[in-house]
Amino acid sequence: MDFKHNTIVREGLQELRRRLPPGWSAKPQDGTTVEVAAPDRRTGAIVLEARARLAPKDVLPLADRLVEGRETPVVVAPFLTENTRARLRERDVGYLDLTGNARIVLPEPGLFIETQGASEDPNREERPARSLRGAKAGRVVRALIELKTPPGVRELAALTKIDAGYVSRVLSFLDSEALITRVGRGRIESVDWPALLRRWAQEAPLDARGRLRTFLEPRGLTAFQARLAKFDGLYAITGSLAAATLAPVAPARLATVWIPDVNAAATSLALRPADVGANVVLAEALDDTVFEGVVQRDGLWYAAPTQVAVDLLTSPGRGPQEGEELIDWMKTNEDPWRR
Repeated sequence: MDFKHNTIVREGLQELRRRLPPGWSAKPQDGTTVEVAAPDRRTGAIVLEARARLAPKDVLPLADRLVEGRETPVVVAPFLTENTRARLRERDVGYLDLTGNARIVLPEPGLFIETQGASEDPNREERPARSLRGAKAGRVVRALIELKTPPGVRELAALTKIDAGYVSRVLSFLDSEALITRVGRGRIESVDWPALLRRWAQEAPLDARGRLRTFLEPRGLTAFQARLAKFDGLYAITGSLAAATLAPVAPARLATVWIPDVNAAATSLALRPADVGANVVLAEALDDTVFEGVVQRDGLWYAAPTQVAVDLLTSPGRGPQEGEELIDWMKTNEDPWRR
């Protein structure tokens, strides 16, 4: 074990002691094994697995190795992402990071620790393509979700009109987060599109992808839809109103529409600005991708299911529930929306 890993183990042991209930103790044994003792002198053993960094994609092979031992394994690292922690929980592997994120289950002598620390790495160096926020990342994500056959870097760059170098960095990030799988560092083998869609929504919520303004159509959504059907400008209905045409949960009470120019559209549609009691949201698109793949139904233009789902997952009210219902529909009806 090198000096850095020795330091992580030592600091991890100190963090463990701070998390123990009163009267409990933790004493290092041979190597990275730690004896944990209860106040009644019953003991159990955990083994600390030090990692400078652990990507989600690396959890499975690590967990398979760790669970072979008799001691309870606990991964110790300076910081573990939410995705990494979730995968460790799925594999029943304990974890402890130096920001305070911890989950340790020791059946004997009966210990359960679960605490929350930092949600972002406090020591992370800023690097390009380390999140899915921004128009360029959004284009790459939508293409990966909607293409049945995973594309190569050059094909994806040509399709999205984005520099191949940036596309490559995004793919490396997605690979490290286990949102795609690749053959080595090359061809994409598969895309976990539901997980990728949810991650996109988490890192690039609706209000980060457009300028939103709320309005009131006093005669209700039926009147708004009738007026929208006669609107001769570019638009794409998203949110609850769009989801209700594919996977209805309950009658829509809010209309959300992507539009190039909110002021012009609001005037043309005779909408009243409203902060309270609004039933229409006009979203001024920061990128034209929101209009790609629109589908006409009953005289109205609706955004692609991928766009509708990501918008719903961070919408107010029951939007997230409707987003999950739409994702379920998308799983069983891929032909209408994947190409």
